[in-house]
Amino acid sequence: MTVNQPPQFEKPELNFESESTVQKLARKTKDSPLMVAGLSSFFIIAGYGIYKFRNRGKLSASNYLMQLRVTAQGAVITCLTVGVLKSLYDRFNRKSE
Repeated sequence: MTVNQPPQFEKPELNFESESTVQKLARKTKDSPLMVAGLSSFFIIAGYGIYKFRNRGKLSASNYLMQLRVTAQGAVITCLTVGVLKSLYDRFNRKSE
């Protein structure tokens, strides 16, 4: 009588070396460049908004910050949407070829 043994699986190679921040950013840029562009646009808009905070005119501080947040989020969402549309186009374009 034979006993059913589970199939033998190969052990995956695990790399326990830690990545530096620069290496991780380089890998992410290569994998999804529009995500990095979205994050960069967010920080640029946020920095510009902080710089212009003193000259906001008669607008209240909370209203100004709310508009700034919506603008920064809109830039990120736009970059991510373009990335998703590009990946969908690439996927369906490859299937037709």
